[in-house]
Amino acid sequence: MHLNCSANGNAFHLFSFLSVVFAHVDIAHPPQKRTLLQLCDDGSARALVSFLLLHGVKKKVKLKLFCRFSRECFRMGKRVAVVLAGCGVFDGSEIHEASAVLVHLSRVKMFAPNIEQMHVVDHVKGSPTEETRNVLVESARLARGEIQDLTQLKVSDLDAVIFPGGFGVAKNLCSWAVEGKNCSVNDQVKSTLMAFHGAKKPIGLCCISPVLAAKVFPGCELTVGHDTNDDGRFPDAETAGAIQELGCKHVCKKVNETHVDEKNKIVTTCAFMCKAPLHEIFDGVGEMVQDVLKLA
Repeated sequence: MHLNCSANGNAFHLFSFLSVVFAHVDIAHPPQKRTLLQLCDDGSARALVSFLLLHGVKKKVKLKLFCRFSRECFRMGKRVAVVLAGCGVFDGSEIHEASAVLVHLSRVKMFAPNIEQMHVVDHVKGSPTEETRNVLVESARLARGEIQDLTQLKVSDLDAVIFPGGFGVAKNLCSWAVEGKNCSVNDQVKSTLMAFHGAKKPIGLCCISPVLAAKVFPGCELTVGHDTNDDGRFPDAETAGAIQELGCKHVCKKVNETHVDEKNKIVTTCAFMCKAPLHEIFDGVGEMVQDVLKLA
């Protein structure tokens, strides 16, 4: 068992776990504190747990602490591909959704198709510009340069795949933005989805990206939120109807909920298909990630 606490790992999980540790552990001596931090830095789960159980852990919280740590290690051991569609809500991947996915993961490989964007949108004016941009190059902004061409993805090396949302999904990964339910899905994206599905490995989709599954897997179960806009929070509710017209089942869910299609191992959440505060979007994406990892 190995806890990835290096600079390339996800520090969020480490800090989350340590907050529990320091809430229950009374380590008075500086040398012991230094040892604890060194073990965290080395990423040795066995040594860290042994140290905690030997030094000052209150008897009643030993099991709780160990179980919490075990869950963190399990979560961080899964290898997940995240497929991006550019950078920016109006012509690429939705940045907050992509970031929320990454915060809840550790061992991530990021991919994007090496294709031209449908168009480039000025995010201040909200209108298209004359310039052209590449999906892989733009996605590298979100990935801090650590990204590969989607053609390089090997399903055998991974446990799951997640597609954040954003208009780039509907414009670059498929043509839903222009053609709706009659759209076509990019060949690389389609083959990636089919490969994970064929290997019985889970697929996570949020915001508009569930339409990819609707096109590739007729009969699957999905959510993009609600199918009506009665409360004004779901302005794109008609998407649910289009998904049903493609032969899929749409399940109405709140922004902080997911739907899990157990048969197809597809997990979906509506994210910014709902006009909700960012923290609610974050929670819903987090639930999606956790449900994907449970299926992995």
